[in-house]
Amino acid sequence: MTKWSIAVASIALVSCGPPNITAQNQFMDNLCAHCGQSYAGKLVSTNEADKDMAAQPMVMEVRSCTDSEIRIPFHVGDDHSRTWIITKTDTGLRLKHQHNHEDGSADAVTYYGGDTNDMGTENTQTFPVDEFSKIMFVANGLDVSVTNVWTVSITKDTYAYELRRKNRHFRVEFDLSQPVAAPPAPW
Repeated sequence: MTKWSIAVASIALVSCGPPNITAQNQFMDNLCAHCGQSYAGKLVSTNEADKDMAAQPMVMEVRSCTDSEIRIPFHVGDDHSRTWIITKTDTGLRLKHQHNHEDGSADAVTYYGGDTNDMGTENTQTFPVDEFSKIMFVANGLDVSVTNVWTVSITKDTYAYELRRKNRHFRVEFDLSQPVAAPPAPW
């Protein structure tokens, strides 16, 4: 093989490889595949603090999707105050929690969350609490939340949202195999 044929073969290998798809882009695509759909879920963690919530019907709605942001309202019974917002940033992905009152005004504790600190996988991304959220938590007497870590996972059949910190575990799972009717618009 001549040096020219080796160079041509090398170029062909580079240009014929798979597209440059990161795990985070694939994760966002996996979520976007459900845009416009709603799914029933249930609390699967067992924490005494959540027993009232566990008795409520739960629905997630992949309500809006753009190239850089996905909004997922989380409805618990007649409470439509929560929306998970996953955004692409220059360094990874960001998860924020929007909390509004029924009149549409922002709750005192809203837009908390964090950024990924690694690539994660196409199915799972983890979001350690950010500084903005720590400051807001302390200002609102929620000091226990300054070590929060959230995880969002999506597989073919399940979407899961999880919160962990010392002495706290919250996990809700949604059945992606059975879409349900869309709930009312979030507050």
